[in-house]
Amino acid sequence: MAAILHPAIAARPAPPAPSGPRAWIQSHLFGSPASAVGSVLIALLLLASVPGLLRWAVLDAVWRNDYEACRLASGACWGAITEKYRVILFGPYPLDQQWRALSATLALLTLLLLSGLRRFWTRWLVPAWLLLLAGVFTLMYGGLPGLPRVETEHWGGLPLTLLLAALSMAMAFPLALLVALGRSSQLAALRSICSLYVELVRGVPLVSVLFMASFMFPLLMPPGWQPDVLLRVLAGITLFAAAYMAEVIRGGLQALPRGQIEAAASLGLSYWQTQRNIVLPQALALVLPGIVNNFIATFKDTSLVTVVSLYELSGAMGLAFNSDANWRPFKLEGYLFIALVYFVFCFAMSRYSRWIETQLQRSQSR
Repeated sequence: MAAILHPAIAARPAPPAPSGPRAWIQSHLFGSPASAVGSVLIALLLLASVPGLLRWAVLDAVWRNDYEACRLASGACWGAITEKYRVILFGPYPLDQQWRALSATLALLTLLLLSGLRRFWTRWLVPAWLLLLAGVFTLMYGGLPGLPRVETEHWGGLPLTLLLAALSMAMAFPLALLVALGRSSQLAALRSICSLYVELVRGVPLVSVLFMASFMFPLLMPPGWQPDVLLRVLAGITLFAAAYMAEVIRGGLQALPRGQIEAAASLGLSYWQTQRNIVLPQALALVLPGIVNNFIATFKDTSLVTVVSLYELSGAMGLAFNSDANWRPFKLEGYLFIALVYFVFCFAMSRYSRWIETQLQRSQSR
């Protein structure tokens, strides 16, 4: 019986994927009955609250630093920020020397932005950071011709926040890496020491660590030798952040299949070659969101140094308004201002983390 041959059917193009605002709204806001109910409730809440908030924050607000106008206004007094922004941003740093704090802040922000670009990931990046930090500390501290000395107890505001956050993150990461490897080690003594450090630090709040670093640690030092309070606080934040980050990295180490380590051993790779070339690149990629989350938490935790009389951004805001009885009723506007500053930095870190995750996914899909 002769076979019946059917003519080949030409390939048809795939149906176009839905796009545009309407498709986005339908898939994200009304994709299910529960999502639709939640979207409607949120829309009603916004309709009830946004007009009053808009009236308070914009329409009835006072934008000039006029105390009488702010006292009589029914809206926000953004003029308080205009009046106090220098104290909020630079804390108790001498007013006539605040150009030094501004220059140090701009230099630090510039190098932070450049360090996030792949084209600058060269061998010169670490020396550039060392030179910049030396220049920032020299500019902030002074003691040179034309630069009067400003003790660290007078540093504050945004420069202090950025210094504490950047330095503690940079020093906590390698320490956390070593502690995580130590907790995964087969050496019982090393594993016990690392576990004890992590459990002790994670078992107390950061405030108590700062108190110990600031007040109790000097009692253990020889007479006449006392580290600067900024260095003590920086060490406390670093040790605290490293303990939490070590657990995040250890989770990535445990997520890797044991077969990869055994395969590396069969190829004759040493322990450090295996960690550097096989284990750590994959483990760090797996826990990248957790590491960035730890960075964001450390950045916000710098606000706790106020308890040891270091006036970073939130402490400088309190100093600016508490020292002036006229503007004290407008502290809410000050809190909203520094909340915006914190949001900008934290949102930038989260978006940068998302960008790195996208790059890793592209490299893995090749």
